[in-house]
Amino acid sequence: MDLDLVVIGAGTGGMGVARMCASAGWKVAIIDSEPYGGTCALRGCDPKKMLVGVTESLDLAMRMNDKGLMADDLGIDWTRLMAFKRTFTDPTPERAARGLRKLGVETLRGTARFVGTRELDVDGRRLAPRFIHVATGARPATLGIPGEDLLTTSTGFLELEALPPRIAFVGGGFISFEFAHIARRAGAREVTILHRGPRPLAHFDPDLVDLVIRRSRELGIDVRLEHCVDGVERGPAGLRVAVSTPAGPTNVDLDLVVHGAGRVPAIDELDLPAAGVDAGDLGIRVHESMRSVSNAAVFAAGDCADTGAPPLTPVSAFEARVAAKNLLAGRDERRVAYPPIPSVLFTIPPLAKVGLLEQEAAAQGLEVEVHHRETAGWYSSLRVAETCTAFKVLVEKQTRRVVGAHLLGPGAEEQVNVLAAAMAAGADANHIKGMVFAYPSYASDLASMV
Repeated sequence: MDLDLVVIGAGTGGMGVARMCASAGWKVAIIDSEPYGGTCALRGCDPKKMLVGVTESLDLAMRMNDKGLMADDLGIDWTRLMAFKRTFTDPTPERAARGLRKLGVETLRGTARFVGTRELDVDGRRLAPRFIHVATGARPATLGIPGEDLLTTSTGFLELEALPPRIAFVGGGFISFEFAHIARRAGAREVTILHRGPRPLAHFDPDLVDLVIRRSRELGIDVRLEHCVDGVERGPAGLRVAVSTPAGPTNVDLDLVVHGAGRVPAIDELDLPAAGVDAGDLGIRVHESMRSVSNAAVFAAGDCADTGAPPLTPVSAFEARVAAKNLLAGRDERRVAYPPIPSVLFTIPPLAKVGLLEQEAAAQGLEVEVHHRETAGWYSSLRVAETCTAFKVLVEKQTRRVVGAHLLGPGAEEQVNVLAAAMAAGADANHIKGMVFAYPSYASDLASMV
């Protein structure tokens, strides 16, 4: 059939575009080499948060032990935990594909590559639509070290049938810290994070990151900074990791090594030069309309697009809506104008941020008040026996605008959403102080933070 649109990638950045255009009467096909649903639903955010939900339940129970709750015999059964995860992830691909087919979208499985300006090859089948939307997401970065093929990806970790006793995570980002907290609470005997630089979690406030590191080490996670992984090989009892440290080279013996050292746009297999699509290390270069800067028939959104926005699922969905509206309008009438974008590290407790770091505010020449305090003595922390809680909120002196908020503790993932909404609506610190919140709640602490 003559196609109006082919979407490459059946995740958040692709399915929304396919649905919107098909609902408007367009003839649409969508292609993915992986099961439909994308990284977030199948191999990332959603299954990870399910594991976090179980481990945070255990953590809360242990904190409340002898405070009226008797929790001495609690533990985690990894096999049952994986079975619980699969009750959500297993139905997703067919449900996603079925929903698309109901709208008339042709659902294809395969690997797509460009063979012309508006022409694709999908495992031998040629497609020549009017437009092509690329939403292929990201993949683990290539590290270029010996034995790299022995590393397990985050996808592999989420599919483990049994939890090995000795696990290391390469890199000090989201994946490593979140999965290390899961693994340690789920019973792994030795959990190590190997980060090549002096500061992990670079996108978060360093003072709050220090508290996360402290909490991680108290949990039994060996966080090693300035430890650069040079290679991996099979050893006599598992895997042996060669590591460079300030004190010299060393080896670490493990059962599993997980790649947590960053992700890059998954665009290698597309053969973008064949379509004249300009791309770089950060992805396909696009205008604010999400249209490619070099090929007007191609759009892109999400982690494979070079927009400068953080690689987060809600950002992908936001960009996809802009792309779809411009496709349907036949012109670039919409531009991405990002609202304040919150981000959360789902360790236990979680670490959240929205807006600027202190050094970013200083670089922009903003004069800010820095409201910073550890809050283990606040009622909201005492109530759940959490000792690792803090905040740092940046308020511009002249305008009273909240320009950055950094939160650590139970409820931080929801507190940050409230602040992001307030910032987007133009509410300043005085507005937030003047709000009447339900009490006692985590949101009610916000008035004391600004």
